[in-house]
Amino acid sequence: MTDAKTTIDEAVKSSDVVLFMKGTKSMPQCGFSSRVAGVLTYMGVDFADVNVLADDGIRQGIKEYSDWPTIPQLYVKGEFVGGCDIITEMTMSGELDTLLETSGVTYDKDAAEKIRAANA
Repeated sequence: MTDAKTTIDEAVKSSDVVLFMKGTKSMPQCGFSSRVAGVLTYMGVDFADVNVLADDGIRQGIKEYSDWPTIPQLYVKGEFVGGCDIITEMTMSGELDTLLETSGVTYDKDAAEKIRAANA
């Protein structure tokens, strides 16, 4: 677990926004990962993706690292934000916009508004 924890810690700290997901942002391997990656991509957020299916140590380790049982997991500026349901709720309420703004992460506000309008 130590190697996985070190790898996870380095990934979380190396990019402003990191998504631990099943698959990659260009080829998600589950619906929940696809939804979060799709929201971030549509909003123009520059994010690193970590494919937990490529390494079972990472797949199990990320759950222990965050004390969160499911994947995907989103980190912004080194802090765990949540999984698919939380990111969906934050997107719809505008909380994700606020988090990105206060963290200094660039995103497309118009795209975020379009997501909310399309799901209202």
